[in-house]
Amino acid sequence: LLQYTRGTVTAFAPFDARADAEALRKAMKGLGTDEETVLNILTTRNNAQRQEIASAFKTLFGRDLVDDLKSELTGKFETLMVSLMRPAYIFDAHALKHAIKGAGTNEKVLTEILASRTPAEVQNIKQVYLQEYEANLEDKITGETSGHFQRLLVVLLQANRDPDVGVDEALVEQDAQVLFRAGELKWGTDEEKFITILGTRSVSHLRRVFDKYMTISGFQIEETIDRETSGDLEKLLLAVVKCIRSVPAYFAETLYYSMKGAGTDDDTLIRVMVSRSEIDLLDIRQEFRKNFAKSLYQMIQKDTSGDYRKALLLLCGGDDD
Repeated sequence: LLQYTRGTVTAFAPFDARADAEALRKAMKGLGTDEETVLNILTTRNNAQRQEIASAFKTLFGRDLVDDLKSELTGKFETLMVSLMRPAYIFDAHALKHAIKGAGTNEKVLTEILASRTPAEVQNIKQVYLQEYEANLEDKITGETSGHFQRLLVVLLQANRDPDVGVDEALVEQDAQVLFRAGELKWGTDEEKFITILGTRSVSHLRRVFDKYMTISGFQIEETIDRETSGDLEKLLLAVVKCIRSVPAYFAETLYYSMKGAGTDDDTLIRVMVSRSEIDLLDIRQEFRKNFAKSLYQMIQKDTSGDYRKALLLLCGGDDD
């Protein structure tokens, strides 16, 4: 797998799985829980190490660490700790499974994951989904979605985006013109053209297409999508465009809006902080600082409280001022 080096959480050294397991058992045993110990250990070990701790915990005490966390902790803090314990390879598949189960589909989760993951990551998610849940992810998603939104999800699930090998300027010009004619110049929008081009062309090609589109039309592609489409399709097209431009910038914005205004979208906050903590959270922090005139650390500090806040701040890994 890809070696990511822009995470805030890395392998802890010197690491002793048994010692950590013992400290966690002690923190949760008897009356009351020492939450501080729990959060300090789980936010400073990487996912692979957390799995080793869980295994040592079972060996030493015959108990399941996740079950103990669930019975000893509550609320958002519990959700965060349990999310940290989920094996990395299954994290996205699990999030998607929960986004499409039962009444109502969580389109936000489908959009966030499928717009931002690399083709290799999407292939991996599909395999894991099949192994773990004995179901085909594409079938599940098509069963719960419809229209152009569904079609773009299916295109993204194919994970066949062109590889980044040089850019053909003639094709850039052509795609930009096609998008212009399909959107701004048309009575009604030809969504199919947007779906095909945004869902299959390479990242470097599309970045050039967006520049060319601006030159031809006088609009950013995002402005056109905003005007010409609506609902779930609009949100997904915008997420795809933003991720083509910059995945860290997309996640910085996602985190910002999870906390902005009244109330916090804790599910999104937890999912992004956990899933990006070993990948690119340092880059996300940088983009956050650049685009929102405050740091991610400051916003988490202002918007959350208690052990939940302490744990998120540790995952954040520092301030950027």
